Amino acid sequence: MAFYIDSNKTGSSGEIAYLLKKCILHCPKKWTEIVFLCIGSDRITGDCLGPYIGHLLHPHESPRIFVYGTLSDPVHALNLEKSSRLIGQLHPHALVIAIDASLGQKKHLGYVTIGNGALYPGAGVQKNLPPVGDIHITGIVNIAGMLEHLTLQTTRLSTVVALADVIAGGILKILPAETDMISC
Repeated sequence: MAFYIDSNKTGSSGEIAYLLKKCILHCPKKWTEIVFLCIGSDRITGDCLGPYIGHLLHPHESPRIFVYGTLSDPVHALNLEKSSRLIGQLHPHALVIAIDASLGQKKHLGYVTIGNGALYPGAGVQKNLPPVGDIHITGIVNIAGMLEHLTLQTTRLSTVVALADVIAGGILKILPAETDMISC
């Protein structure tokens, strides 16, 4: 199941929280901790959604909540496989929620997608990277089409920040209840 949420609508962070919790509860994996894998580069405006969300979530880490990929320590195409292996070693029983920017149709600009299953990072810019995560969250930061690398470089920072604030806000709404969902 995958859901689209318009981040510009009132109450969208609450809808993100509700749908993320629904995805977590429907995940068949047995887990004892949550890892947020926030993917992207801090050097490209359109690709910094993941690291910015990681930056917002990092202060809320706890013994059962971990964040990989922040503005100061991003997880991107060059270190994704290494980071993924490290997460597997350090958190073998974790539910991994992968977060990344994406490109989409004009009508979906500013939308958030949430769903069960792996995220395929770099697919929008024709990169062949391994799928990651048990649950995926993407923010549609710009329009897909031609010259995707240039599109990401010229994406408005205000779009990225607004999406990141809504996504992080939704995630933070469910974190206090995260212990209620362990091993669900």
